[in-house]
Amino acid sequence: MEVGVEAKKIAPSSFQLQLPPPPAEPMRKIILVAAIAAGVQFGWALQLSLLTPYVQLLGIPHAWAAIIWLCGPVSGLLVQPIVGYYSDHCTSRFGRRRPFIAAGAGLVAVAVFLIGFAADLGHAGGDSLEKGPKPRAIAVFVVGFWILDVANNMLQGPCRAFLADLSGGNARKMSTANSMFSFFMAVGNVLGYAAALLLTVAVLALTIVRETAIVAAPEQPTSVKKGKIPVFGELFCALKDLPRTMWILMLVTCLNWVAWFPFLLFDTDWMGKEVYGGNVGTKLYDQGVRAGALGLMINSIVLAFVSLGVQFLAGRPRHVKKLWGVANVLLAVCLAMTVLITKLAERGWPSSGATDSPPMGIKVGALALFAILGIPLAVTYSIPFALASIFSSNSGSGQGLSLGVLNLAIVIPQMVVSVASGPWNQLFGGGNLPAFVLERWQPP
Repeated sequence: MEVGVEAKKIAPSSFQLQLPPPPAEPMRKIILVAAIAAGVQFGWALQLSLLTPYVQLLGIPHAWAAIIWLCGPVSGLLVQPIVGYYSDHCTSRFGRRRPFIAAGAGLVAVAVFLIGFAADLGHAGGDSLEKGPKPRAIAVFVVGFWILDVANNMLQGPCRAFLADLSGGNARKMSTANSMFSFFMAVGNVLGYAAALLLTVAVLALTIVRETAIVAAPEQPTSVKKGKIPVFGELFCALKDLPRTMWILMLVTCLNWVAWFPFLLFDTDWMGKEVYGGNVGTKLYDQGVRAGALGLMINSIVLAFVSLGVQFLAGRPRHVKKLWGVANVLLAVCLAMTVLITKLAERGWPSSGATDSPPMGIKVGALALFAILGIPLAVTYSIPFALASIFSSNSGSGQGLSLGVLNLAIVIPQMVVSVASGPWNQLFGGGNLPAFVLERWQPP
């Protein structure tokens, strides 16, 4: 994916390092660093498939379940730009990015343990085994989830920046590196959705890929002379120095993620409630959640294969915009199809006595929807980050901070969705369809 992003002379800002790009490294090293995404995404996939149902089992109402997701965008809003800035200016003998990658991986291990054993730790602290709210387990879970989000933001920003560093300013290598990152995210998703209870395996997988990547792709220490470290106000004031092309990229990315988040947050809950017609804690609901986890695994398999083809599909600059536009149209159509699948599933409930799983046609249709959504997701995971890396390289900006700023276009819509989707769904009966319907009208 070669993108003609011409460098422009702009006044120095917090984004610019005034350093020449490092020499390009062999593709095998880039692939090893991209493989970090598989270890991280393994543990993250467990939460994506089980979070909303799990927190409701702990006693958190559906209307408040989305608020738990608010910790992600809040940490992303603060952590990624700050970590990105410090990683751009880090002078450690271990390199600029690797200290942050290693620290983030350690925090992921702690977070996965807290989340996976929240109910057990809560019971050890005095929670009852009877049905009802479990405040101690909820507290452990929320703390673990906050740590997980902070750790993921510490990992993913420096990791993508490391990939850009290893590309040596080569646009094609940067786009290929981001496609490989998306591919390994899909690999981690498949493993996570297929083994939703093997939390210790998630930690082991992350440790293995982290150590392999850090050892096999060492960084050269850099000496970046820096003045005063920007505080939050100065950091975000630097946004005014962004050129128009970067603002457009952030705007499109923001609208894209406004459409994605309701489905990503509530997909398995949608399968359990709207498609299978179950209530939280019932056998029918559990069957729907497991079917949703299967759908996510299928989604990730499609994501993996399409990620490998993004480089070919977007081989020229004008093809990038067309590919992203087509992917967003496909996303809008798929979100609209959730309405049709839900209505058809509701018709099947009375005839089956509302105790059996929905008809086979409904199951196949829902799983097919998950599969098709893997296509626009592959584009979403690769093209915006590749464009940001290419812009950063051409303008002399720091990769870490530039990618951290792009992350603002992801976390801000997530904050809006996290706060608004729960009350919005509750206003129309407590299901997930209202948020899906609202977000499908986002412009492609």
